[in-house]
Amino acid sequence: MEDSVLLQINNISVVYSDVIQVLKGVSLTVENNHIVSLLGSNGAGKTTTLKAISGLLKPENGRVTDGDIVFDKKSIQNSAPEYITRRGIIQVLEGRQPFKYLTIEENLRVGTATRWGKPYKKDLELIYSYFPALKERRKVLAGYCSGGELQMLVMGRALMAHPKLLLLDEPSLGLAPLIVEEIFQIIKRINEEQGATIILVEQNANMALQIAHYGYVMENGKIVLEGSASELKENPDIKEFYLGMGASGTAKSYKNVKSYKRRKRWL
Repeated sequence: MEDSVLLQINNISVVYSDVIQVLKGVSLTVENNHIVSLLGSNGAGKTTTLKAISGLLKPENGRVTDGDIVFDKKSIQNSAPEYITRRGIIQVLEGRQPFKYLTIEENLRVGTATRWGKPYKKDLELIYSYFPALKERRKVLAGYCSGGELQMLVMGRALMAHPKLLLLDEPSLGLAPLIVEEIFQIIKRINEEQGATIILVEQNANMALQIAHYGYVMENGKIVLEGSASELKENPDIKEFYLGMGASGTAKSYKNVKSYKRRKRWL
């Protein structure tokens, strides 16, 4: 079991500006070649968790104050983002941020920066096999792309770096349902065909749990529930939480539930 673990987050806390605590004792495990979904509402701490992993807290005056983050058997807690990127962790940020004055293909080639000087044409063809729409428009400036094309572009750019761990932050945000379904099927294919290890942050629980192996639910900076994707899909609390209403007709929330009660069978 230990050899299969790629990432281990051990009881971390994250504070911004030395006063605002966002994460409160978060622990999670990511196994090699698995998709792990991180679910929760806005403000739950999902994006902060990804930034703690990728080293992107410092530009926002944030830091991990307690606990540890171990990637590929080495601690990366509060390491510089460029060091973490070279170790093989690549984050696709929420908001689809391309270089809008570069073409699609030039944007994809930016993803090879950590592998500068190495051949990239086979990588390009692989990306185009997953995202045929990008190949058709490879000479178009990224600034003229649709939201769906931009999501494909930033995912493709990340894959050009040959990540050991791919962090995807809200890939479905703002996209039409048909495009969302296409994006998630591609994520599943990348995992199955390339053996990619992925942490997927999503509010769309239904789509995320269809392709994930394991999932964690966050609220108010804590993990309040975890389990295999199949277990979470059948969990009545998950259904009520994401449908918004409990059996009594009132809003369902985990905020008054102690994490250890939800997680005791894993401890």
